[in-house]
Amino acid sequence: MRLDKFLKVSRIIKRRSVAKEISDQGRILINNKTAKSSSNVVVGDQLIIKFGNKTETVNILKIIETTKKDEAEQMYEIVDESYKEDFRNGIN
Repeated sequence: MRLDKFLKVSRIIKRRSVAKEISDQGRILINNKTAKSSSNVVVGDQLIIKFGNKTETVNILKIIETTKKDEAEQMYEIVDESYKEDFRNGIN
């Protein structure tokens, strides 16, 4: 399945156009390699997604073409979530 479609179907990112934009900016890695929106993902791949000040590491558990909300959560597991420190605002 294409990366942008997986991100939308799994509801990690709400819109496919946003998933495409983020991945084409080089902010998503598949198995530690920069990915484009058209990159294929398979079960067992690890995604590192950089959202602004948040970085999320996700393992793909299942590929499903269409899902309901409760099924979407079964498609991946979050391995790590980290946040950049924002010294300007005193937020950690």
